[in-house]
Amino acid sequence: MEGFTGDGGQSVPLARWRSNFSRRFQYYLDKSTPHPLRRWLGTSVAAIIYILRVYYVQGFYIVSYGLGIYVLNLLIGFLSPQVDPEIEGMDGVSLPTKGSDEFRPFVRRLPEFKFWYSITKAFCIAFLMTFFSVFDVPVFWPILLCYWVVLFVLTMKRQIMHMIKYKYVPFSLGKRRYSGKKPAGDKASTSRE
Repeated sequence: MEGFTGDGGQSVPLARWRSNFSRRFQYYLDKSTPHPLRRWLGTSVAAIIYILRVYYVQGFYIVSYGLGIYVLNLLIGFLSPQVDPEIEGMDGVSLPTKGSDEFRPFVRRLPEFKFWYSITKAFCIAFLMTFFSVFDVPVFWPILLCYWVVLFVLTMKRQIMHMIKYKYVPFSLGKRRYSGKKPAGDKASTSRE
């Protein structure tokens, strides 16, 4: 008891360890930022492990349903623009509606890295919840699955209609590169090569 002080002196090594762990964790998160394919492969592995755990245990359907609703919510944030024209009214920054409007890049409400991080964290937490029987509430899982599918279809239909109405595409297939104007005589020289 000689190392313990009532004013929190015992918690200094714990706070130091927590600070070091947090710093190290943030370092590895920062290192993973430029590697989206590897990050998503790791998340896919975590999802497969979770699915196998639920399949072999034959339970935790409420946890899976909650996880599905959470992932759907994240997906909507990922597909939505940061400034929603319906909510903001058309005053201020808006998406271009005509070809002559100034190009404004699509800015997501939920960036890809935060989307990945939240999904990965959700699968890890759901996996840990499968080890506690208090979360294994007996339900008829086909009803939950049907309800989730209906919710997914209706939500995605609404999101796609929003995309069509305000003419934006939340995906880009690579970075745009300026190639410059090619001279008219350049076609002949490139066909010989």
